[in-house]
Amino acid sequence: MRLLFTFLFGLCTFAAFSQAVNAPLNRDYYHLLERLEVRNGKFSNSFHASMKPFNRKEIAKFLDSLDADNLNRKDKFNYNYLKNDNWEWVDSADYKNERGVFGHIYKTKPDFLNVHENEFDLHVNPVLALSLGQESMSDNRLYTNTRGLEVRGLINNKLGFYTFVGENQVVFANHVSNYIEEYNAVPNEGFWKPYGDNNEGVDFFTARGYISFQATKNINLQFGHDRFFIGNGERSLILSDFATGYLFLKAETNIWKLNYTNLFGLQTADVVLRGNQLSGTQNQYPRKFLSLHHLSYNITDNINIGIFEAIMSGDSSVAQNPIDPVYFNPIIFYRALEQQDGSSGNALVGMDFRALLLKRFSLYGQLVLDEFLIDNLRQGGWWANKWAVQTGLKYFNAFEIPNLDLQAEYNVARPFMYAHDSNFTNYANYKQPLAHPLGANFEEWVATLRYQITPRIHFQAKAVMAEFGTDTTQNNHFGGDVFKPNNNRYSHINPDTGSRWQFGHTIGQGESNQLRLIKMTLSVMPYHNVFVDLNYSIRNQNSEFGNNTSENNFYGVDLRWNIPKRENLF
Repeated sequence: MRLLFTFLFGLCTFAAFSQAVNAPLNRDYYHLLERLEVRNGKFSNSFHASMKPFNRKEIAKFLDSLDADNLNRKDKFNYNYLKNDNWEWVDSADYKNERGVFGHIYKTKPDFLNVHENEFDLHVNPVLALSLGQESMSDNRLYTNTRGLEVRGLINNKLGFYTFVGENQVVFANHVSNYIEEYNAVPNEGFWKPYGDNNEGVDFFTARGYISFQATKNINLQFGHDRFFIGNGERSLILSDFATGYLFLKAETNIWKLNYTNLFGLQTADVVLRGNQLSGTQNQYPRKFLSLHHLSYNITDNINIGIFEAIMSGDSSVAQNPIDPVYFNPIIFYRALEQQDGSSGNALVGMDFRALLLKRFSLYGQLVLDEFLIDNLRQGGWWANKWAVQTGLKYFNAFEIPNLDLQAEYNVARPFMYAHDSNFTNYANYKQPLAHPLGANFEEWVATLRYQITPRIHFQAKAVMAEFGTDTTQNNHFGGDVFKPNNNRYSHINPDTGSRWQFGHTIGQGESNQLRLIKMTLSVMPYHNVFVDLNYSIRNQNSEFGNNTSENNFYGVDLRWNIPKRENLF
């Protein structure tokens, strides 16, 4: 840990350029940016879309490059909304209110409180998420009660900072509660405790924050605690935002047509129980270390390809200080370091691509390899041929209907993908997968419809259809649970010899499950970043032996202020 801080602050001395922070991860927000990019017909010169979140200064530069005169009424509203949200970096924006409240509150449309001076820029906003709903399969009243604060700013035009804190009490729908009970983890969150008279809900505190500065004109450095997302789909098979945040150091280089990102993250290998409760401050949870680099290259103005490599390293002997300085080398092939130093880390490699077509379509995909031997493909189903594939297509202004956007996506992951020898090397953080919520051993289809009815009213429908295999007993490991070690895997019987062998593994093996989930949302934005949502969801899961069969409908109304929706689409 001391090495990490020394490295970071040694670089601080080079900061000499103005620096913004990121626009927080929010699928609806980033969809508006992607829509403008696709309708423009070529990639932004400011950011590479596969690496999220985006820097606010880069967003502003992209918006300033667009010709707003060619936008329709709804897109022009979205364009102005995004400019106002990043007003401190854009050339011009209608961000000021004619009169603030008491002369200080909401002087600008996006900011509850704002200070904008030559040496100091500050934006302070309250965060609120209140929801009330009901599900069909229980008498539990579903609700969310989140209160928080978001602060961002800039010091001396050099050092950017961001922090978000929120106190939460939530009663989730049944499938999320089952996940919490099985893995002792709340999706997207860290430490939690039971809440309610019958422990039907959860109570947790959310905290994210980081500093950001520009080491050179083209190199941005960030250090703090947050989440990231690599990809252009609803899911990511490389790195998603499903798991909770983690301590990170990120170096991002944008030069010519290249974006090169190095991400180093201190992960939580496991959670510790005292009786049937999480230990919290009673024990330090065991740690592990993620090293990832991703290179993105715009081959043309509308074709992009990326390659990545990641290593998850650690073991019980270094559980409290697992940082291996050898992985701080930003330009070396990690697998070579593993072999040279005798590391037993979990290595993943892969690629992603994106193509913009006809100012209407965005075609994208990902390929991730965990372990792979071509020779064993001929025998079929070798357990260690672990791979995952994504392909998707987005269609903007579908069927010539303005602001009707469609998306179709297919994801598949082989059994035992992302799993490894122990929780110290599996591709997960705080009992939550770092990639897909289903873990592995699945096929999934995702469809999304977005329609902007008026500038301030949006309708969205998402459908998830998945087929996946789960373990038939606690001691079996058919490859879907990324938290079970490889050496506990199930072995099929060789049909020729009758003995156990390492082949015959197929996607969906174990207890077969079929998941069907539809979620519809009608959102109204009466004021900047204030939303009222009406939600209705249908979730049905059928399992082969009835262990996970359920049917549930749930609905609710949400009030959100400066916070994205919780999706829980799994």
